[in-house]
Amino acid sequence: MGALRRCSRFIDTLNDRIGRAVSWLTGAMVLLTAYDTVMRYAFKKGSVGLQELEWHLFAIVFLVGAGYTLKEDAHVRVDIFYAGWSQRTRAWVNLIGTAVALVPFCLLILWATQGFIANSWAVREISPDPGGLPARYALKAMIPLGFFLVLLQGISEAIKALLTLRNDQEASHG
Repeated sequence: MGALRRCSRFIDTLNDRIGRAVSWLTGAMVLLTAYDTVMRYAFKKGSVGLQELEWHLFAIVFLVGAGYTLKEDAHVRVDIFYAGWSQRTRAWVNLIGTAVALVPFCLLILWATQGFIANSWAVREISPDPGGLPARYALKAMIPLGFFLVLLQGISEAIKALLTLRNDQEASHG
């Protein structure tokens, strides 16, 4: 069980560092949006490139930060029942949910987006809008990165659930 615990800690540390680094983009996104808004409405000077950069930053924060969000248990969930359940029941729900939904969905997205992203890289896709940003293909590469980080974090959460169930079982037999 020590190897599983170390694996889980490694994944947690990885997503923690990536999540904290990506969170700084949120501040940049706020400043950029404020600047763009002032320029558009006060000075009538809009920029397609700035608007695209705003949603590029949002996409990176959302996709690459999703693993961190899962690690922090900050994802959307209806806690009406979950919050009142025992730690053992929650561990079972997390383990089964990860195995039945999260892992297969992440693998499906990783598989299904391969061609989409490969095509984008092959043609070095850029924005179709005049004044838009180049390298849209780099943004699309965030899709598999984000889902890979969620998949890794799901594995870590499943390990933690297994350890919780094992410790509970050992405590009841000890």
